[in-house]
Amino acid sequence: MPLVSSTALLQVARSQGYGIGAFNVHTLEMLQAVVDAAEETNSPLILQSTVGTVKHLGADYLVAAATTAANRSGVPIALHLDHCTDFDMIIHCIRAGYTSVMIDASMFAFEENVAQTKRIVDIARAAGVNVEAELGKVGGVEDDIVVAEHEALLADPEECARFIELTGVPTLAPAIGTAHGIYKGDPNIDFERIRQVADRVAVPLVLHGGSGIPEEQVKRCISLGMSKMNIATEIRIVFSDAIKQVFAHNPDENDPRKYMMPAKKAVKEAAMEKMRMLGSIGKASGIR
Repeated sequence: MPLVSSTALLQVARSQGYGIGAFNVHTLEMLQAVVDAAEETNSPLILQSTVGTVKHLGADYLVAAATTAANRSGVPIALHLDHCTDFDMIIHCIRAGYTSVMIDASMFAFEENVAQTKRIVDIARAAGVNVEAELGKVGGVEDDIVVAEHEALLADPEECARFIELTGVPTLAPAIGTAHGIYKGDPNIDFERIRQVADRVAVPLVLHGGSGIPEEQVKRCISLGMSKMNIATEIRIVFSDAIKQVFAHNPDENDPRKYMMPAKKAVKEAAMEKMRMLGSIGKASGIR
């Protein structure tokens, strides 16, 4: 099937109480691995790329690879541009064929965030493309976006409701205490804040900083209204570690297939575990 917008996928996930994994991919092998995981578990899937990956590989290459995967697959697949602050880059990716984009204007005052988000929503809606926006500031590092721990701000539930009303954005990432990267200790998730936001808005909510969150906390977030969980650092680490293991045993290996195969296998296994944790296994059949 063709690439699909993630709007409908996430609306179904929220209504049925499960989450969809959104995996940042940086190579063809990583993309193939998470698609294989989705097919084996019959899970809906969101492929994600950062702005840095778009600059590295090219939006047209990424769209071509994702489109080929979607056309060969029996599960619904969306392609999302994550954490973009650049209007021109967002438009470029929409034109290239992305089916979901994130406008991250969370570093601005509320009114400017509303204005920038609404501008993208109006354009994307005409193209049938999902839009994600952020309120508050998620800590950590995502490409060139760095938010120090003392600068991270939690989303205000009342502002979230007003933000949705003013922008019409179909998916929202409220800052609730998670962070990008791997946690040094247990994440400090504000579960009551998730509940308050979910009580006030009907749109699917997005959990950023999903790498390394303990299973019981992930499940609690999903039960409270989170419908999409972003996973980036964790699969990048398992991919890299598998390659390192090959060279540890055979430093002279020069056939990329010999180290990419175990790397793909490691990412697939990690992705399947996340899909199980999110409760998305078997859910693709209900939204075809």
